[in-house]
Order: sequence, then C-alpha cells, then structure tokens
Amino acid sequence: MATSATEVFDLFLSLVSDYRLDSLYATSGSVALGNYVEPWLLFSISEFEDICDQSLTYDSTSGSQMFTETLNQKNINVLSQIMVRYWLTKTVQDILQMNNLIQDHDFSTFSAAQNLREKREYLNMKREEISQLLQDYAYHRNSWSSWKNQIFD
Repeated sequence: MATSATEVFDLFLSLVSDYRLDSLYATSGSVALGNYVEPWLLFSISEFEDICDQSLTYDSTSGSQMFTETLNQKNINVLSQIMVRYWLTKTVQDILQMNNLIQDHDFSTFSAAQNLREKREYLNMKREEISQLLQDYAYHRNSWSSWKNQIFD
C-alpha cells in the first residue's frame, strides 16, 4: 500500500505553529491545506531523493497526493523536517513581515529588522540541522563492508 502525503503533512504540522496554516485548515479543509503545503513537500523530495533508501516517486496528478511506495517512518520524519526548512524560508522571505510594526494593549513589536534577523538566524540553524540529518542518514545507510573491499557505490 502506498503512503499518503497527508502522513508527511500531519507530522510537518506538528512541528510548526503558524496561524495562517491553522486558518486555512479551519476555513477550507485538509485538501486546500494539502495543496498549499505540497510545494514544500516537492522541494523536500528533490533534496532527499538522492540518498533515500526508498523510492520517493510522488503522484499528485490523480488528485490523491500519494507516494508510489510505502515509506517507513524514518523517511517520513526526514521529509517533514525538510519541509519545516522550506516553510521557514517562506516565512523569512515574507515581505509583509518586514513591515511588522504591530502595537496594541497586549502585544507590541518594535523592530522589524530584529525580527527578521532572528528568523534568518533560526533558518540558518535549521539548514545546519537538516544538513546534519541528511549526512547522518547517508552515513548509516553506507555499506561499510563494501567500502572495506574497495567497492564505493
């Protein structure tokens, strides 16, 4: 049985907190939310497919957003982590957030530059975390007995 993209989306949504995604789900449902976050999944697939031990062939043409293979939990976790990076990239590049000068009785934000700087710092940290995650994944997949025999596949 194939893995549904909603399994990856659900795990991704458990890792982030974004009122825009919550609002989209509440007003338009899971199909609209799936269509909105699907590009981040596609970016994640292209980044992960070279080292993944399973086929990440993805089909969304029939409207069912499914992988052709049943993915193991480790691969679903990696895809969702990479999706966080692409979600964060979109958040950092959001031009409206650069105009973030909100102030009311309970909440105030004064420095849009400081806000952007912290988001970029978090994005850089997430990039390093994903890079290390992918390196660890590839390291554990490596056949060390083949390397010992000078077979470098």
